[in-house]
Amino acid sequence: MLYEFLYPFHVDFSFLNIFRYITFRTIYGGLTAFLICFLFGPLVIRKLSELQIGQIIQTDGPQSHLGKQGTPTMGGILILFSIFVTTLVWGNLSNHYVNILLLALLLFGGIGFVDDYLMQIKKRNMGFTAKSKFMLQVLFGLLISWLIYQCPDFNTTLTIPFFKDVAPDLGLLYIPFACLVIVGTSNAVNLTDGLDGLAIGPYIVASVTYMFFAYVSGHNQFAEYLHVRHIASAGEISIVCGVLAGAGMGFLWFNAHPAQIFMGDSGSIPLGGILGTIAVVTKQEILLLVVGGLFVIEALSVIIQVTYFKMTKGKRIFRMAPLHHHFELKGWHESKVIVRFWIISITLALLSLGTLKIR
Repeated sequence: MLYEFLYPFHVDFSFLNIFRYITFRTIYGGLTAFLICFLFGPLVIRKLSELQIGQIIQTDGPQSHLGKQGTPTMGGILILFSIFVTTLVWGNLSNHYVNILLLALLLFGGIGFVDDYLMQIKKRNMGFTAKSKFMLQVLFGLLISWLIYQCPDFNTTLTIPFFKDVAPDLGLLYIPFACLVIVGTSNAVNLTDGLDGLAIGPYIVASVTYMFFAYVSGHNQFAEYLHVRHIASAGEISIVCGVLAGAGMGFLWFNAHPAQIFMGDSGSIPLGGILGTIAVVTKQEILLLVVGGLFVIEALSVIIQVTYFKMTKGKRIFRMAPLHHHFELKGWHESKVIVRFWIISITLALLSLGTLKIR
């Protein structure tokens, strides 16, 4: 909004030229998103408390979690509001990728919001059924993937880390592949959101990592030097990534242990959905397995646990899934689990950035 409104006047007012710089808008977009969450956080927490929208704790989990009962949830609405408004202010809304990312945020945000609404307001035990939620995610994932496929500067080849000359072209099959990335990331982030700050910390790390990928992809000289696929319109995505990181930091202020608010499905499902979409648009879909490795590990722990439980008729590999609960039941304090998982996410992010030079 500011870009479209102010930049045309740069001919008469040279200082407005600064709005054409992606780095400037990324930094101030991140700061704006942070301030929105930081300033409106107490109000949202108070209103959610008044409406008695509180976390429901399962009694079969770690006993230390029982004290979290009633903590305000659905805090994802604050994150989504911050991201949406800030992107409108600092983003270039004529960029098709920015519009697709906002659409992904709204569609997956709608799933998360309705799921939380059914559980918290309508007092349904589990909100959406698992099948209904998954079908909606797939439907929206296919729509987003098709829109990306239609973009004029997008191609359907895969970027394989470490192998710059290997780029298989999936053609139309890229649409279901992209859908798998988007829906998988949405669910993986959702599964990770089980401890104070556990999901949002690594999410900030992943957002900053993809901010670099997006900037490099959109910069012709950097992309050529680092042998990264150049996507002319991708530079604007770094602004959205900066906004995601800023909103995440603002929310983490209140979500840090002991948490004053939880994001709920209203936050985790759309945050995962937009991260997966960013990975697709920047042509770093495969590398998301490394950047978001912590989310992948958490999701795999659930898949392995459920599969093994069914195959052995009741036996378990982990004490509890997702994996963070396993370590809690082993005696790790919640803070130790959180910080160590953050360390893992930072390490994986640095490893993924290192692949830019190993191609």
